[in-house]
Amino acid sequence: MAQKDDNYMYRVTWSEEDSEYVGACAEFPSLSWLASTPEAALKGIRNLVGEVISDLHANKEPVPEPISVKQFSGKFMVRIPPDVHRNLAIQAAEAGVSLNRLASAKLSHSA
Repeated sequence: MAQKDDNYMYRVTWSEEDSEYVGACAEFPSLSWLASTPEAALKGIRNLVGEVISDLHANKEPVPEPISVKQFSGKFMVRIPPDVHRNLAIQAAEAGVSLNRLASAKLSHSA
């Protein structure tokens, strides 16, 4: 059963392989729900997440925090091969911007 304080990130997509809609939850990536309509897929995954949360509470296990309420610093580290680092540094220098600004712009455009 869906929780009333359910702030998780849900997505419903079409699965050509299953010929049904798939409901998924970002915070519970191992869970999914197949249904014939998008509405039923969303309802199904929300109910399934609610059941899993109830089980986690009953077993005194940690419950994932909804992404929607997390605070993000805006910083994260990415490891890349040295040649990619060099090429990005050259692009940044040629554009007259910092490597950070170049990487941020590239990530913003790919999202």
